[in-house]
Amino acid sequence: MREHSFILKGNICYSETKNHLSVTEQGYLVCCEGISRGVYPVIPDEYRNLPVKDYGDRLIIPGMTDLHIHAPQYPFRGIGMDLELLEWLNTHTFPEESRYSDLEYAEKAYRIFVEDLKKSGSTRAVIFGTIHLPATEFLMKQLDASGLSTYVGKVNMDQNCTDALRETDALESLESTAAWLRETSGKYSNARPILTPRFAPTCSEPLLEGLGKLQKEYGLPVQSHLSENLSEIQWVQELFPWSACYGNVYEHYGLFGKEAKTVMAHCVHSSDLEVELMKNNGVYVAHCPQSNTNLSSGIAPIRRYLDAGIPVGLGTDIAGGTNMSMFRCMADAVGVSKLYWRLIDQEKKPLTMEEAFYLATRGGGSFFGKVGSFENGYELDALVLDDSGIRTAKELNTKERLERYIYLAEEGGRLAGKYVNGREILLS
Repeated sequence: MREHSFILKGNICYSETKNHLSVTEQGYLVCCEGISRGVYPVIPDEYRNLPVKDYGDRLIIPGMTDLHIHAPQYPFRGIGMDLELLEWLNTHTFPEESRYSDLEYAEKAYRIFVEDLKKSGSTRAVIFGTIHLPATEFLMKQLDASGLSTYVGKVNMDQNCTDALRETDALESLESTAAWLRETSGKYSNARPILTPRFAPTCSEPLLEGLGKLQKEYGLPVQSHLSENLSEIQWVQELFPWSACYGNVYEHYGLFGKEAKTVMAHCVHSSDLEVELMKNNGVYVAHCPQSNTNLSSGIAPIRRYLDAGIPVGLGTDIAGGTNMSMFRCMADAVGVSKLYWRLIDQEKKPLTMEEAFYLATRGGGSFFGKVGSFENGYELDALVLDDSGIRTAKELNTKERLERYIYLAEEGGRLAGKYVNGREILLS
């Protein structure tokens, strides 16, 4: 029998497009050597020798991608939610992240983070670490062992932060990053490196220039933050007066798509020029609705980005967001889009459930390649959802059950199975 080859039976839902949800009741999802070979109402003859795991009346959906999450912030989620971004960073985030110089603390915190991420609905994630090499490598080691597929970033910051988190200068930051890349090169199967300038204000121009050179040398993707908060945008303009917009700072140094696959978190207040740069460069937007609400940043115009053809996924943005659940993230994305339509621009229709589901699965998953769908040729990431604990007297069809699960997952939902690249993740 071929390794990681099997069939899952259940009520199967996945996105064919951002507007169309494919539903097959009591269908068969075929996986061959970790790759989906499609969903069928009956098992095709060529696959009849594969073992079948029957999940009965449960829902089977693609795994979800958390496109933006800060692992070191997990210990203080739910704290400081009455502050705006910059004050929140200085009051809570930077002091907490400085603790990761203590490897004993980092190991304790990261074990908790990885255990909880493994039990969540996320099969893939794009993750910020800190500036600290031993802690970041420990995080990668734990994530690799979890079986989840991740990108992990050693953070770069050499200005405009607390002394405990400020790298000495650009040279020290770049040498440390290069050492981390050499140390981890080819070491892990499931945890890959991603260049991570924290955000433009904490990176000097020599540091950004050097990161651009490292990107070309190693061919790495890039993650950072963009246009999250109005005060932040004004600060960027003061620090980089030559820039045409916030995104232009990253673009100038080769850290904004084209040369490097790039994901930028938030994009709440992106200007017309910035939107055009994102579109032309293929930059991903990680939409973090809960964080943008908690930190009073605003509402990202996701309908505008989708209409422009900009790739969009969802991020929990722990600890700006307080909940690791991508189901909650989907519900929040729909909710804030309704407020954007009602209060800001009535030409920008709210997101539908189908669109939010697409963003959580196929939209964010595409940052990893052919991920987030059950169509033939996609890497097989799957979640099995048990909604029997969400009680109702009403008869629901499969699509209604999925929508209900998105909103009520924490009320009575249970993850009954999880697969990444065709490998089952043991949840207990």
